[in-house]
Amino acid sequence: MTQRRYPDRPIVAVGAIVVKNGRVLMARRGTQPGYGIWSIPGGAVRLGEDLKSAARREIKEELGIEVELTDVTEILERVTRDAEDRIQYHYVVIDYLARHVSGEPTPSPEALEVRWIAPEEFPQYEITRGTAEVVLRVMDAGRRAGVI
Repeated sequence: MTQRRYPDRPIVAVGAIVVKNGRVLMARRGTQPGYGIWSIPGGAVRLGEDLKSAARREIKEELGIEVELTDVTEILERVTRDAEDRIQYHYVVIDYLARHVSGEPTPSPEALEVRWIAPEEFPQYEITRGTAEVVLRVMDAGRRAGVI
């Protein structure tokens, strides 16, 4: 298994932009990279696991809720280098738009806090680089398409 810190290859991960009543479900990260920073929930894909199953599993494990996934909304890379310019983390992340189906979001060791946050409140939070822009773009497209 490729280790997450100083990996020998990129790690495939999934995330979900869960929208309910115009708010996005955000989690304050309980693990590195980005410990303590707000982001959309998600995590690494397991060997042999399909992407949608991985996204649903990660949301259930991290937040205790069930979601229905719709479309892939973004594919991005997250590369973090250390002080010696070595690659400390390298993720290829596939983000989905999701609808909340059931359950009340609750924190876990992977998510210190969870909140439904309105996009106009984003400036009040320390959010992972690029996440706010992706969420705003996805919500705008989802509204235009009538899916949220």
